[in-house]
Amino acid sequence: MPFLYQQLSFSSILFLFSFCSRGVSIIAHISSFQSRFQASLEGLGLPFFSLLLTFFGVIGLMVVGSRAAPPHKAGIGGRWACLLCLASFCLGVAVVNRLWIVPDLVDLDKSAGKYGTHLATKDWKKLDASMAGDMLSHVSKTQDMLVTLNKTISSLESKLAAARAAKADKIPNGAAPEAESSNNLSKKFFVMGIITAFSSRKRRDSIRQTWMPQGDGLKKLDIEKGIVIRFVIGHSAMPGGSVLDRAIDTEEAQHKDFLRLNHEEGYHKLSSKTQTYFSTAVAMWDADFYVKVDDDVHVNLGVLSSLLSRHQSKARTYIGCMKSGPVLAQKGVKYHEPEHWKFGEEGNKYFRHATGQIYAISKDVATYISINRCLLHRYANEDVSLGSWLIGLDVEHIDDRSLCCGTAPDCEMKSEAGNPCAASFDWSCSGICNSSERMEQVHRCCGEAAVLRF
Repeated sequence: MPFLYQQLSFSSILFLFSFCSRGVSIIAHISSFQSRFQASLEGLGLPFFSLLLTFFGVIGLMVVGSRAAPPHKAGIGGRWACLLCLASFCLGVAVVNRLWIVPDLVDLDKSAGKYGTHLATKDWKKLDASMAGDMLSHVSKTQDMLVTLNKTISSLESKLAAARAAKADKIPNGAAPEAESSNNLSKKFFVMGIITAFSSRKRRDSIRQTWMPQGDGLKKLDIEKGIVIRFVIGHSAMPGGSVLDRAIDTEEAQHKDFLRLNHEEGYHKLSSKTQTYFSTAVAMWDADFYVKVDDDVHVNLGVLSSLLSRHQSKARTYIGCMKSGPVLAQKGVKYHEPEHWKFGEEGNKYFRHATGQIYAISKDVATYISINRCLLHRYANEDVSLGSWLIGLDVEHIDDRSLCCGTAPDCEMKSEAGNPCAASFDWSCSGICNSSERMEQVHRCCGEAAVLRF
């Protein structure tokens, strides 16, 4: 029996030595390449190794049992125990060497690629989609908050501008009924002011008979589309009113399409009139855009609406046909600039600004003009004045050539090419030449019905 125990001890020591020496090398690899080792655990045959340890445990129990049993009942003899231990040792060495081979770096990379690439790619795709969705959600919420904040600020500024305008101008009773309460402004898409004069009755009638709705149609346009259209006019220089003022009163009672300003009419006061128009319109309507147009220009309301809707989300916009004409220093010529010296040497050009026949400004810009009108300088030409008010501001200048089409055949060719005109006039006359007579003809060639034909 002592010899048996020695053999068992020697065999166990040899087995443990081989096992531990292999384990040391594995531990060395683990300490160096722990991350890669974890990726290949599934391929190391650990379930089989567990069965192997179980087998060795059974052999040990048999040996212990043979020691504890009486000699005449021993299950295993000494020689057989030695052979069994030696066989177990050899089997253990063979199994450990073949099944528990530490993979090289390349094998680890391949294993990680085999088992991890698909899962990692799939997981990262899910993670990227989730993160992208969360980011878009946060961006959308931030944009909504900014829009709400801008609207709140604009609303407060509009109320302030309305209060100032009402106090400074004392808007007369002839104004539209919306001006009665500046705290309850009705929301509109855009307000269009058609600048007109006392002597332009025929021009106004030509517009009413062509592109401007009348009566219930004008009200429907206001209610359903949020589009307000008014002829804009002030009062005469005669104290207490005159025949001219009474004629406008009669026309207003018939058509109800005027916006009366606290402004004295005069050709050389167009800059002041334009400024007063924007201030009054901001005080009366909460609109996204405020449009100024002359009474000798043809307008396609549908095309204009589409144009403005493309820029509706922008905060500060100035839309028109941008130009930079010469500064005319010579007296007696049309569009003479008395303050030409402010623009440098003779022959210089103006800064970029929209041509005066038609242009649009956003609510924030109109509110700025209303609040600061006492500080804004007025030049002889109203389109130059407006450009000077905005040249130093963070306002986006949008040059849209559909606002300055010529009359037929120019508007027809552009419509046929898929570029319908929002406004048409003759450049040679700075409006439609003899507009009171030709407006109907221009409407047939350049109007909404003509656009639909193409």
